[in-house]
Amino acid sequence: MTEHAHSRRIIIATIVTGLVILATFAAYIFWRSPASVHAVDVTPTAEGATKSADEAVAAAGMSVADRRATEALVKAYILENPEIITDAIAILQRREVTERLSAAGNEIATPFPGAEAGNPKGDVTIVEFTDYNCSFCRASLSDMQRLLKSDGNIRLVYRELPILSQTSRTAALWALAAARQGKHKAFHDALFARGRADEDNIAAAAQTAQLDIEAARRFAASPQANQEIERNLSFMHQIGFNGTPTFIIGDQILEGALGYEALQSAIEKARARS
Repeated sequence: MTEHAHSRRIIIATIVTGLVILATFAAYIFWRSPASVHAVDVTPTAEGATKSADEAVAAAGMSVADRRATEALVKAYILENPEIITDAIAILQRREVTERLSAAGNEIATPFPGAEAGNPKGDVTIVEFTDYNCSFCRASLSDMQRLLKSDGNIRLVYRELPILSQTSRTAALWALAAARQGKHKAFHDALFARGRADEDNIAAAAQTAQLDIEAARRFAASPQANQEIERNLSFMHQIGFNGTPTFIIGDQILEGALGYEALQSAIEKARARS
């Protein structure tokens, strides 16, 4: 091997080793929390990265001294430019979100018949997981109404996710019954406007939405309605969130009452990436 070729291989190995060290460091930071969930995954990732680095070093014929010098340079660069860790974590998070949403498939944006609002042909779809006993969901209602009013190209898909109480599930089943009658949004808005989702408020919201009460009661007790609730709970576990409201906008998963500006920004990002 010529001296030039040997030097080139060392340079390549140095770059590979540095990238592996950086990736390992970023992966450790990203996956270590919560420890109870990700502890099993960290060790194989670190071992794999170390093995890749060892193979790169061996292939380039680097000495122990060369490797130590490379590690020192990479460490110094990270300490001098710590923002690259944040950038790396952001990339990892986005990849993970994309993988989780891909696993859920297109079904997540396919609403239960009638459980949608806005423009059915909008260029951006927002999927909102909500619980009628969630105060943060109630706080987000005005933001969503404002978005639908100000942007005529948004499609909103409602997904009932009753996780707070038994009356949350009752309310969710009645919301699906309202959707079946083409009155989901009317019931949705009316129930949130009344406050807590107890039996009296659910009945009042049904009256406000002008539901066929007996037909709604029968459907709320049906296997079809309960299967839809279970399906939404499965989506929650599959995608990996555990609270309401949760919004899926493009390849973004947003949890909590974030406010109008944050939601609008997410919509703009989704449009830019589409």
